[in-house]
Amino acid sequence: MSPRWEPNPDIRRGRSVVYTLHAHLVFTPKYRRKVFTDEILTRCEEIMREVCAKANVELREFNGETDHVHLLVHYPPQVKLSALVGSLKGVSAHYLRKEYPDHIKRYLWGERFWSPSYFAASCGGAPLTVIKEYIENQKRPD
Repeated sequence: MSPRWEPNPDIRRGRSVVYTLHAHLVFTPKYRRKVFTDEILTRCEEIMREVCAKANVELREFNGETDHVHLLVHYPPQVKLSALVGSLKGVSAHYLRKEYPDHIKRYLWGERFWSPSYFAASCGGAPLTVIKEYIENQKRPD
């Protein structure tokens, strides 16, 4: 008896594409200041979930420490990752400064909340060595 095929919930379909794209993102506040409390991290996650939902992106995981946050996002190919990052950082900075002005002013000054840089890594799926081997072993047409 053959095993029953289970559909992969990570694979999504569009009009002309089948995809599963995940990225691990890390953002740090300007000067890597220790601005985040548990309450501010919780609010930051809420804001970022809303931004993702509006962009048709799923925020799979969110966590952080006093000086940085981690996100795992599942996004469609039409979403430009750098534009998503800009929206996540811009909208969260706006609301966090507005909702926690006294706390944030103790750690950050000027206009910037986030450092202009960020970390992004593609993730999920098979390891690169497995994909490389799969491609190498594809039969060439005669």
